Amino acid sequence: MVGHIHSIESFGTVDGPGVRLVVFFQGCPMRCQYCHNPDTWKIGGGTEITVPQIMEQYEKNRSFYQKGGITATGGDPLVQIEFVTELFSEAKKRGIHTCLDTSGITFQPENKKRMNLFDQLISVTDLVMLDIKHIDPEGHRKLTGQPLEPILAFARYLDEHNIPVWIRHVVVPGITFDQTELSRLGQFIASLNNVKALDVLPYHDMGKTKYEKLGIDYVLKDTPPLEKSQALAARQLILSAIRKTRASSQSLK
Repeated sequence: MVGHIHSIESFGTVDGPGVRLVVFFQGCPMRCQYCHNPDTWKIGGGTEITVPQIMEQYEKNRSFYQKGGITATGGDPLVQIEFVTELFSEAKKRGIHTCLDTSGITFQPENKKRMNLFDQLISVTDLVMLDIKHIDPEGHRKLTGQPLEPILAFARYLDEHNIPVWIRHVVVPGITFDQTELSRLGQFIASLNNVKALDVLPYHDMGKTKYEKLGIDYVLKDTPPLEKSQALAARQLILSAIRKTRASSQSLK
């Protein structure tokens, strides 16, 4: 099987635990207004690479990855779910930790054939870094061009199968930097039992130059970057909502 790969980072430190080989998959159905990798959107582009070629790169630096592993990111690796499954299956044979970085947008619980593919993938996945872009359905569609429900359904599916999850959420001034929305996100996270970490990331505009080179309009060009202190405040709002929701749930039992 051949995968379409945008690029590979040999020593990633922010894409899962430890030092990792990070594989950026080509192709993504989302059109997030703040995406800093619009060159990964096109499906079918990139460089054709096989699993043995990726594993060869991993083995060259295996000693650096003892507390890390392999992360599939993108783009969105679920666009090439069969190839990710083949990659992770080979990794597990070699005792390598596997991490999937995705929004879950391709999740289709009503499609049995598709669900079989997801079942196969999670059987060889140690951790999912799940991007929740916006907790409001209308706001999500405006921000990403895609519906919210598949993402929340994917989160519930991972919870049902006890797959560890790290939630990632980018806070954007005027869009997701909102007390009500952050509290709603916390309330949803509180309904999950498999969340092991919460990364709240401040919006930045470092992708502007890339958009200009690609001839793509950068919709958020007038939106200022979020300060780290504001991102920390947003994280506290989410955590507070998680605690309050769980406490309320316990009191009703």
